[in-house]
Amino acid sequence: MSGRMKKILIILSLALFLAIALFSLGVAYAAGIRGLGLLAIWFFLTFGIVVVLAQLIPAGIFLSSFISRAYSSLRGGEVPIRAT
Repeated sequence: MSGRMKKILIILSLALFLAIALFSLGVAYAAGIRGLGLLAIWFFLTFGIVVVLAQLIPAGIFLSSFISRAYSSLRGGEVPIRAT
């Protein structure tokens, strides 16, 4: 992977993390939590969402490959040909 691509991925991952963190902060603040509790709830909500996403993304990839494998032929190189 090139250096430029790595920079783009780092920027995108930081933007996603910042969006999740700001959303968590907004939810905690709207719930009426203030002071030090706001920082604690912000921390737990942010990293809770990140952990859930870290589990859901590979699970979704696995599920989609499982479903596609169930409906495809057993031989991967086999190409269906339509009779005309």
